[in-house]
Amino acid sequence: MSKKHKPERSKKQDADVSKGILEITRSGIGYVVINGEGGDILVRPNDFNTALNGDTVRVKVLKENLRSGKKEGKITEVVNRKQSEFIGHLQVSSNYAFFIPDTQKPMPDLYVPLDKINGAKDKDRVLARITKWDTANKKPEGEVVQVILAEHESDIAMREILVENGFPLVFEDDVMEEAMRLPDVISAADIKKRKDMRDVLTFTIDPVDARDFDDAISIKKLKADLYEIGVHIADVSHYVTPGSVLDDDAYQRATSVYLPDRVNPMLPERISNELCSLRPHEDKLTFSAVFQINVKGHVKDFWLGKTVIHSDHRYSYEDVQEIIEKKEGKFQDEILLLNDLAQTFRAERFKKGAINFSSTEVRFKLDEKGKPIGIVVKESKEAHQLIEEFMLLANKTVAEYVSKVKVNKKEVPFAYRIHDVPDEIKLTPFMAFAAKYGHKFDTSTPEKIASSFNTMLEDVRGKPEQHVLETLGIRTMAKAVYSPDNIGHYGLAFEFYCHFTSPIRRYPDVLVHRVLESCLEGAPVFDKKMEEKCKHCSEMERSAMDCERAGNKYKQVEFLKEHIGEEFLGVISGVAAFGFWVETVEHKCEGLVSITGLSDYDDFRLVENDYSLAGRRSGRKFRMGDKVYIKVVAANLAKRQLDFEWVLKPEVEDQLNEDNEAKVKPASKGKGKSREKKKSKAE
Repeated sequence: MSKKHKPERSKKQDADVSKGILEITRSGIGYVVINGEGGDILVRPNDFNTALNGDTVRVKVLKENLRSGKKEGKITEVVNRKQSEFIGHLQVSSNYAFFIPDTQKPMPDLYVPLDKINGAKDKDRVLARITKWDTANKKPEGEVVQVILAEHESDIAMREILVENGFPLVFEDDVMEEAMRLPDVISAADIKKRKDMRDVLTFTIDPVDARDFDDAISIKKLKADLYEIGVHIADVSHYVTPGSVLDDDAYQRATSVYLPDRVNPMLPERISNELCSLRPHEDKLTFSAVFQINVKGHVKDFWLGKTVIHSDHRYSYEDVQEIIEKKEGKFQDEILLLNDLAQTFRAERFKKGAINFSSTEVRFKLDEKGKPIGIVVKESKEAHQLIEEFMLLANKTVAEYVSKVKVNKKEVPFAYRIHDVPDEIKLTPFMAFAAKYGHKFDTSTPEKIASSFNTMLEDVRGKPEQHVLETLGIRTMAKAVYSPDNIGHYGLAFEFYCHFTSPIRRYPDVLVHRVLESCLEGAPVFDKKMEEKCKHCSEMERSAMDCERAGNKYKQVEFLKEHIGEEFLGVISGVAAFGFWVETVEHKCEGLVSITGLSDYDDFRLVENDYSLAGRRSGRKFRMGDKVYIKVVAANLAKRQLDFEWVLKPEVEDQLNEDNEAKVKPASKGKGKSREKKKSKAE
């Protein structure tokens, strides 16, 4: 043995088997990522045991390098497949067919029997599914789910985004069959078990193009200064029961995915758009949080339970906003009262330490083929905040109620929505950067940090540095997740919080409904797999967010592809050693200005603590938040990538320099109009 050879030791056959997620590199080598201690385990392709990239697997360690701690092993079991459907091309011969997947991650072709090609022809682009793959067969067997028409390039791209992130494009036949068997009519027996609130004024407020209405608000005056206000949520758990095919499928998906041109739903439309959708002038089964609230916004009492409601009217957000602004319209008194209460709740939240980050979202205007022809910046106004605040109230109340239920002094396993305090490693450089603009942070307690954030955010409204400080501030925040271990929700400043209000599009809400119902019935359910379910739902939520970002990016590229060579004003949204990213002001489309394109002007170097690229000779800086002009030079749809070129405009250079100089002066106190975040962002 040479001296360079590192000592290894063999593991016994009965060595512990670990569970993790397989990540396959482009070279074909795999690593099983294990949560917690122990490090990643290298797995060679011959030891994948039918596992594919992203699958949850069990792996047995075969060898371990004592000096480096590196481990090598083999996969013993595929616990859960991240993706079973793939997009690619079909090769058809006289006796059989093969499906060749279009994927950057290595995987074998699928053998497809001719009776499973679903009408596809040779070289067709298709969606295929793995149907059989055991260790005895090196080639997996599959079937063609759908032929994809080649002219629908955008449609193919959206489908690829979904399947790459583990979301099925269609519902299995048995899922659809079970959904179709559900009864249309609400029985008298079901109504008898519930609180009948059909005679109380009730309405829904949703986006103008919404089809699934999962929440409604009711209001009834009890006396001069006291009102009964109900938050009514579609009772999905009445129709989707544990152990059913519908439930298993909904759990695997865990969430609906919202792309620019479509929704990939968690539940079949039979449930989401028909049985459970709280459509106007129809009796519907709901799970409700009903509050007694006085005109000052004080909650005097609450009731939780199953109800039956009858929505009197369907509003769009625009309808309600018009009533709020003009103070006239259908049920104006009730709408205006609810808005006043919502604004009171909102102010109280921020007073208690909720962080008031604003956010900008865009909506694509699409033609009949799904091609973007315009981009609209969406604003969150008082109408959105009205719904947001009452949903937050219901979510908080349900979580607090369940937290108090104990059986033999043990807490009931529950899907809390938690949000940790900011990461100190990320917060420290951000505070140093914010100090350059005159903002100081008190880090003595988490509450003081939140207060410092809010003071800064209020100060920068409408100022040149607003974009950069908000963007970097959000990056210091932890990600909200689902967990049975409650640590509170830092961003909302709630000690107890959960997701109760959207069971049509989120599986954790279904879990919450079931636990809540069991507690109300006095027989709390102890779900031993709650932690595993919370983790799965959090992972699928992240995958859905990846889908949504990728879908938006694709549409941005598709849109600006028609504007190659045109110049736009933008804001620097990120910097790196190889260049800087710019987001156009008009369209909110982001592209990269490569450092190679700047070499004619100066030799630029990254200054990390200043979030900038600085020229060695000229002293010119490109700093996050700076306004610059760019030219669109390339738009790559396959890579979802935009390339920009910096454009020097001498006629506006002086003004841009003035803005840049103003940014490093101490910020003065000031108030301005703010664009608030949507309900989903707050949660």
